[in-house]
Amino acid sequence: MEQNTPDTNFLYADIVARIANQVKEGLLMPGDKLPSVRALSREQGISVSTAYKAYSELEIMGLVEARPKSGYYVKFTPARFSNPPKTKPPQKKPGQTSVADMIAMVYQNMQEEGVLRLSLAAPPISLIPVAKLSKSMAEAIRKSTSGNIHYENVQGNMALRRQVAKNAFAWGGQFTENDVVTTQGCMEALVFCLKAVAKPGDTVAIESPTYFGIFNIMQSLGLTVLEIPVNAETGIDIEYLQQALQTVPVKACLFVPNFSNPVGSCMPDARKQQLVTLLTALQIPLIEDDIYGDIYFGKSRPRTCKSFDTQGWVMLCSSVSKSLAPGYRVGWCIPGRFKEQVINLKMMHTISSATPTQAAIAHFFETGRYDLHMRNLRHALHTQCLRYMQAVAAYFPAGTRISQPQGGYALWIELNKNVNAYTLYQAALIHNISIAPGQIFSTDARFTNFIRISFGIPFDAAVEEHLKVLGELVRQANA
Repeated sequence: MEQNTPDTNFLYADIVARIANQVKEGLLMPGDKLPSVRALSREQGISVSTAYKAYSELEIMGLVEARPKSGYYVKFTPARFSNPPKTKPPQKKPGQTSVADMIAMVYQNMQEEGVLRLSLAAPPISLIPVAKLSKSMAEAIRKSTSGNIHYENVQGNMALRRQVAKNAFAWGGQFTENDVVTTQGCMEALVFCLKAVAKPGDTVAIESPTYFGIFNIMQSLGLTVLEIPVNAETGIDIEYLQQALQTVPVKACLFVPNFSNPVGSCMPDARKQQLVTLLTALQIPLIEDDIYGDIYFGKSRPRTCKSFDTQGWVMLCSSVSKSLAPGYRVGWCIPGRFKEQVINLKMMHTISSATPTQAAIAHFFETGRYDLHMRNLRHALHTQCLRYMQAVAAYFPAGTRISQPQGGYALWIELNKNVNAYTLYQAALIHNISIAPGQIFSTDARFTNFIRISFGIPFDAAVEEHLKVLGELVRQANA
């Protein structure tokens, strides 16, 4: 029997990646016959079992199919969606949020039992290592002389801050625990950073479309927003931003460079560096929401804007809410030159973060459990992303445009102009399907024929049937 040596695992993963890439690029088309298991074994110099394992993995990913007594064939190609959703430039004039009621409705229906929550971009319980998290919590409490019932240091748990600084090496950062401030989730980190650099009435540049929770923050802080269009592949339009900065007094920017929500775009490194250079020269703080940075489908974790920051104008925010434990509310920021302001704000608002959950997450990092979990989660989400795309291709009308995210949780789908996304959302709820209508991702509700669906829920027959129903509802709305 073949042993799973590092070399064997590398060959297997490399073959899967190369064949998947050929399918994605359209070099292999649906219906193309692939080499037999034995032929692949001879051609690539691998064992028959490794070749079979590679095909099995591609089959799970929904890219190939095994036909009885015939072999393996290409089943699906994302090239069908080679045209990503279009960018819709916002109005030049900044505006206050205006879709609060719609957002509140979507939030409310996310919590209803019996509803397929395609509107929720978060990991399902089935993909969270609950037992190992509980073990880390128990071990962290046992090792603490106080049982972790004491007030934590205002800046945050030392062990957690040390692990965050250590993990920053993966995205090009070089920090110590003294650079990190812990928070109750990423949203609190964003609020502290915004309050540190802007006051009510100030204008903050954000992405368009962007996560609707950002609008709630802006509204609660009395901030005006300037929306910057996002390209589905390369992220924010830096040229548009640069031009806008010449006429609009922007106090700060809040962007999601890695796998933005809902578009899923990932800015190339050169564009990130260009953005940091531009804002640093103008001394405009950049609040970088990197909550999806660890959820990548490629070979390596993408860099952050913070990794190009040499003068402290970038304030990086993140958490484990999307990757590990939403309910633990463990987040952090690396606020650069604004660290003292952020610590003072934290002292005024929360004094300190919860001790037990911070200690548990620190322990989970220390033991290597996080790295193992993330490898499994990324693999599962990548496979689910492809399966959801395959279902959309099969059941939605021709002409549907869809993003091709390389990480995160969301598919951004452009429908025919005749479709009203909010009306579709209401119709889908009757069938116990919750989607996120495009109107809630901009202040002027202009993405009327767009929807966001999350592929976080593991794909199965029930999910496929619901997507089939949703596709039919789209056809009816398009009539």
